[in-house]
Amino acid sequence: MTNLIIFWHRKDLRINDNIGLSKACQQSHKVVGLFCFDTNILELDYIASVRITYMIGCLKELQQNYRKLGGDLLFIQGTPSQAIPNLAESLQAKSVFWNWDVEPYGRKRDKQVIEALKEKGIKSQIYWDQLLHSPEEITNNSGYPYKVYTPFFKKLLQQKKSSIPNSLNKLEGLTEIELEQAKKMGTIELPSAIELGFYWTNRLVISPGEIAAKERLEYFCDSLIDSYQEVRNFPAIEGTSQLSAALKFGAIGIRTVWQATVSVYENSRSDEMRKSIETWQKELAWREFYQHCLYFFPELTERPYRKKFNVFPWDNNEDDFQSWCEGKTGYPIVDAAMRQLNETGWMHNRCRMIVASFLTKDLIINWQWGEKYFMQKLIDGDLASNNGGWQWSASSGMDPRPLRIFNPASQAQKYDPDGEYIRQWLPELSFLDTECLITGKISPLDCYSSGYPQPIKNHEERQREFKRRYNNIKDL
Repeated sequence: MTNLIIFWHRKDLRINDNIGLSKACQQSHKVVGLFCFDTNILELDYIASVRITYMIGCLKELQQNYRKLGGDLLFIQGTPSQAIPNLAESLQAKSVFWNWDVEPYGRKRDKQVIEALKEKGIKSQIYWDQLLHSPEEITNNSGYPYKVYTPFFKKLLQQKKSSIPNSLNKLEGLTEIELEQAKKMGTIELPSAIELGFYWTNRLVISPGEIAAKERLEYFCDSLIDSYQEVRNFPAIEGTSQLSAALKFGAIGIRTVWQATVSVYENSRSDEMRKSIETWQKELAWREFYQHCLYFFPELTERPYRKKFNVFPWDNNEDDFQSWCEGKTGYPIVDAAMRQLNETGWMHNRCRMIVASFLTKDLIINWQWGEKYFMQKLIDGDLASNNGGWQWSASSGMDPRPLRIFNPASQAQKYDPDGEYIRQWLPELSFLDTECLITGKISPLDCYSSGYPQPIKNHEERQREFKRRYNNIKDL
């Protein structure tokens, strides 16, 4: 009799380049996939409807891929430490495999599941999959984690990368009796996002699933990567990979993505193209860096890395925050970016830095307010990357040059010089000259006639005020 193994999917919603799933299939052909709709996560107040909708799309394709291989993907809703061990025991599973998580809740949950399985005499086998290197592999010469990106990146480049696991060819499905037993233990049909209580009525700007992610990677490497260094900061131009959501949910493996950069680099035709590829590799490494930081410093989810910011005197004005959320600050580049976020669930990375700087340095509002709002809206909202980005922008994170303040006007002039991005998301201002759009110098009359707000703060004054407060606390 073939031993049954359950593979628990989480941030690895794919068949290919999945280390844990590959390891399970090396031990048995009868591997059943499982996804648990964790009620502890679904009940959080920072779960974005667009993100759940994207995830459901990934799960739908994953289920189809299991069926094509002759296998099954089961769904269950509840607390993992109870639902998964009970299901595994009912199906007489030999073991449960999965891939590690870096997030504090995920690590606590995994420990609980391991203990619950052990009590039932069921083995658990866990692997690192969502990272190029496990956290323990990238440390300094003293064995401590890196707190600065540049030496981390240099060490990452030196390390040999894991090979991509062989593709799966065939799986053995559950018997009718086993399927009936699984239903008795609470397995369900794949629910829609609406059935889970999440409503997203706009289209998804990023297509879900493994096939779409692979196609996007191929398109980016074939058509866009050679100019990435030059155009990646211009929000009106299609110049980025847009693979962040796929990497967040594991619709594509990080080894597959990294290997694509290596292959393109080996076939590159110019120094400019090689520079672009290296720049993209650095961006992938930033993702890795923030994941490692969260693993070693889980307290980052609760407080700033730089302890001095625990006493920073934020204004935290509710009306100003609401204006920022709605894209009604009177700063066109900021408002355009926030409206893009609200309407699509996605925002260009350059714009994420601009709006984060504006919230923390102009409105002087705690970065945690913005961090949470992003998680409530982003299709690619990832705890580690989002936290790392916000702490970088707020000057509270791991950064040897922490005090950065973005001027919205100079950012717009440099990265949206024709006002194309602003016009797309602020159509009420499309009649204005480009100079007015990108400098933000819009007359009160034009603001009134278009229904667009005048600036809620003076950037120069607020910049001086933030620096004053910063200098007052930096020696505490």
